[in-house]
Amino acid sequence: MLIYPAIDLQDGVCVRLAQGRFDDATRYGDPRGQLKAFADAGAQWVHIVDLDGAKQGSPAQYELIGELARSVDVRIQSGGGVREREHVQDLLDAGIARVVVGSAAVKRPQDVRAWIEAFGIEHICCAFDVKQREDGAFEVVVGGWTVGGGATIEQALALYPSGALKHILVTDVSRDGILTGPNVELMRTIIAARPDLAVQASGGVATLDDLATLRRTNAAGAIIGRALYERRFTLEDALAG
Repeated sequence: MLIYPAIDLQDGVCVRLAQGRFDDATRYGDPRGQLKAFADAGAQWVHIVDLDGAKQGSPAQYELIGELARSVDVRIQSGGGVREREHVQDLLDAGIARVVVGSAAVKRPQDVRAWIEAFGIEHICCAFDVKQREDGAFEVVVGGWTVGGGATIEQALALYPSGALKHILVTDVSRDGILTGPNVELMRTIIAARPDLAVQASGGVATLDDLATLRRTNAAGAIIGRALYERRFTLEDALAG
């Protein structure tokens, strides 16, 4: 299982949000130093989110993200406000290894399938951010986690038949940034239903035991944010697991 330490960018600063709330951000400083620290610790990949882009609906910090991508020998997976083909092109041209597509993945699947075909299945990851409804189903939320996307996670994934998509990132928004543990059952369910997909788990990782549990689900990757910033464990220890 790949470990993806996370950098969330807001106004050029590294921050962490609680449950996706833009008004509940903890600032952690310069992303350049943070990225170098992750690289020095041995990270192969780093997950970078353009929060300003996610909020406004188009990439807002791709020049900074490109600068970061060129500054260290680490592959960058990045998204935030990626809604058009040219957004994907701009990020790839800036040096990003894999572009994360969120809202468009559920709202415009035909376009996203065309982007995957054009740019290559390894270069696009579809992010499905979910919240549990009263009926127990997990609904995909869009627009920077602010509105329902009108589809459950199962319905959203059905838009991408086997071979049309490889990399997905699933975030249980209710757990993101609050260190309550990942939604292991949700990950198990998705991975069992779609063994053709490389599933990255996001939201809630607080301990090394959480990572061990996610490994047993056969998750392809885990995104880690606040636990690293608050020194619950080191990136070196996470990578060694």
